[in-house]
Amino acid sequence: MPSVADVVRAATSLTAADQDWLTALVGQWHLLSDLSFADLILWLPRADGAGFVAGAQIRPTTAPTSYAEDMVGRQLELGHRPLVDAAFESGRIRRDSDPEWWDTIPVRVEAIPVVRGGRVVAVIARTTNLVAARTPSRLELVYLDAAGLLARMIAEGRFPQSADLSPARRGAPRVGDGLVRLDASGTVTFASPNAMSAYRRLGLVGDLVGTSLAATTRALHPEPGLVALDEGLEAVLAGGRPRQVELDSGLAVLAVRVIPLDPGSTSEGAIVLVRDVTELRRRDQELLSKDATIREIHHRVKNNLQTVASLLRLQSRRVQDPAARAALTESVRRVGSIAVVHEMLAETSDEDVDLDDVLARLTSMVSDVATSDHLVEIRRSGRAGRVSAAVATPVAMAVTELLQNAIQHGLQGRSGVVSVSSVRGDDAVTVTVDDDGRGLPAGFDVDASDSLGLRIVTVVQDRGGAVTLSARASGTRAHVWVPLR
Repeated sequence: MPSVADVVRAATSLTAADQDWLTALVGQWHLLSDLSFADLILWLPRADGAGFVAGAQIRPTTAPTSYAEDMVGRQLELGHRPLVDAAFESGRIRRDSDPEWWDTIPVRVEAIPVVRGGRVVAVIARTTNLVAARTPSRLELVYLDAAGLLARMIAEGRFPQSADLSPARRGAPRVGDGLVRLDASGTVTFASPNAMSAYRRLGLVGDLVGTSLAATTRALHPEPGLVALDEGLEAVLAGGRPRQVELDSGLAVLAVRVIPLDPGSTSEGAIVLVRDVTELRRRDQELLSKDATIREIHHRVKNNLQTVASLLRLQSRRVQDPAARAALTESVRRVGSIAVVHEMLAETSDEDVDLDDVLARLTSMVSDVATSDHLVEIRRSGRAGRVSAAVATPVAMAVTELLQNAIQHGLQGRSGVVSVSSVRGDDAVTVTVDDDGRGLPAGFDVDASDSLGLRIVTVVQDRGGAVTLSARASGTRAHVWVPLR
């Protein structure tokens, strides 16, 4: 399903600033949907001026939906929904006096203009399914009152509020998690059962209604070292500023989001959404601990591989046979190429590494080892991006061998240029190693070669990849192709 930004760009003449505003609105309009017990559809004015296109849709979590089908992308011609036309033209909320019947479902329809900078940029159609209509409870009345104020703020260009433009941390509270209604003085006039349960996890004894939320929250943090409620945070909990915070009493962690209600620049108090995220934060901490453990394992593997390389290097200095010494030196380089991948895994919090950084470190390592007696320039180009360790390790081993072969055999102890380029596609990454050396011998066949280095290069085939060698006008070209999945 396309995003609201996709629809704005494809079908409207709205500006980039309008697009950002609408994206922020859609990121927060679950509040209006859940408080209204209603479906919302965002109708955007088409570039041709002949109607509207549905840019986004949301269904309530607090009531049955009116729309079984997805509406995003649907066209609405002028005159087909007079309420939407009227709200867009007048900039005022429009509603039907009588319910409509959609098939066998009675619904109430309302059109809310979305205003930014004094201009109507879209219309929200709010549709309430009345099939389960009954006398509303106290909770439902509080919800509907807050929804009415929020709708007025949207029509005045006062929502979304500036603090809502930043992405919320995982575990952001929603209406059903717990809701507290504050009056203009910051006094609690209503607290849903879920909100009461959440505050009791903090240690509350008694009721929230009739108390100052800021003062009550401060009283639940009597010990120094716990979350301190500074004056700024107290102002937030009094309903004065939009903000999302977390309260950690040591017993529980609450995610708290404050939405001031100030239609017409007149304070009507605020709604405070509350969610108990104690278990969620405990799991986050466990994941952080596991990530740290995995990074430590990669660090130790890297250290162990470097120890093995050092032992092989010491052994090579004691060997008199030149062939044996060369074999041990090559082993040092091969172990080092694997250590490079684990070194980078130890520096990241996931199992992906920057393949371009790996290639840069490998070219530096091979250049240091292999170019002591002649000048070889190694050039890097292209972008491969981040790949999994399962891709990076065989690519690192193969490229190391190809670089070594290009320097030792292709250039044969003389100066030259070796180029390493990388290309990332949708499904695979390709690394090309070119040299301007002597080229491949006549009749060369990589599959028939008994070279250990070339046998190691074909390790990429275990990942479903492929290696090809071909002659250039001057030198040799090697392709390493590895699928990303």
